[in-house]
Amino acid sequence: MIHTRGLTRSFRVKGETVEAVRGLDLDVEAGSVVAFLGPNGAGKTTSLRMLTTLLPPTSGTAVVAGHDVLTDPSGIRHRIGCLGQGNSAGSNFRVSDEMITQGHAYGLSRAESRTRAERLLTALELEGLAKRTVGTLSGGQRRRLDIAMALVHQPELLFLDEPTTGLDPHSRANIWEHVLRLHKELGTTIVFTTHYLEEADLWARRVMVIDHGRVIADDSPEKLKAGLAGDRITLGTVDRANAERAVELARALPTVHEVTADGTEVRVRTPHGDAQLPSLLRRLETAGVRALTAQLTRPTLDDVFLALTGRTLRESADTTVPATTHDGA
Repeated sequence: MIHTRGLTRSFRVKGETVEAVRGLDLDVEAGSVVAFLGPNGAGKTTSLRMLTTLLPPTSGTAVVAGHDVLTDPSGIRHRIGCLGQGNSAGSNFRVSDEMITQGHAYGLSRAESRTRAERLLTALELEGLAKRTVGTLSGGQRRRLDIAMALVHQPELLFLDEPTTGLDPHSRANIWEHVLRLHKELGTTIVFTTHYLEEADLWARRVMVIDHGRVIADDSPEKLKAGLAGDRITLGTVDRANAERAVELARALPTVHEVTADGTEVRVRTPHGDAQLPSLLRRLETAGVRALTAQLTRPTLDDVFLALTGRTLRESADTTVPATTHDGA
């Protein structure tokens, strides 16, 4: 569905060149759900803007839904749906009118546009709001309308740029419930960006972590967490001497990534911690080390970013980007 090689985008900002995307190589299969994850300014939105033909690449190649972004952007636009960070529908127009107009813009007849609009509004629980003006809708309702407008022409590929930013947890869960149901029913390929790590963790089959315009990790959430971060085992010991001995014993295990101690507390990073914890406790007991408490914590995608870059995604979230880069992510 998407094939890119060496895709780059740079901007001139105050006389200097800013490389927003540096050599993006990407292959996305039809029916996939892929998340772009990274701090502000990482290049996520710039990548999506190039793939949706809204921004020409500086160099490299990209074929989306079978069409080249440079030579056939119109072919791509007919086959994709795109939900940006802003609202799609005009505030002073009726919901149903905006849906029908959107369908007509994609070459559908008025009758077909109306039929698809009614079907989508029902699927997204907006059917009772068809005659309301867009400006009277709540934030969650407007976002669901944006998704409906992006799907009215039944695209093969749907791009979602931070689809739930600013919504409360209930509205965010509601949005994803509808998006994934439509994905299942229509087989739509979905590529999305998000600042909410749990969304990428829960809904994406594949996560691409982007930092400083480069892809630094690309795999399923579970494999990224197991391979790069690992589970965390936290042991509470009776004193510093026991903690130091526990560190020595834990480091001797072949699968352990990292061991640190803080006073009487010992932290161990290891894949498959649920299987490693009993073995570690037996090893400590045999050596006469007293562990008073033991806690197993599953890793997050923030832990993956920390392992890759030495900082967390949350720490990087406030990084600002010059407006001229057009990259709000």
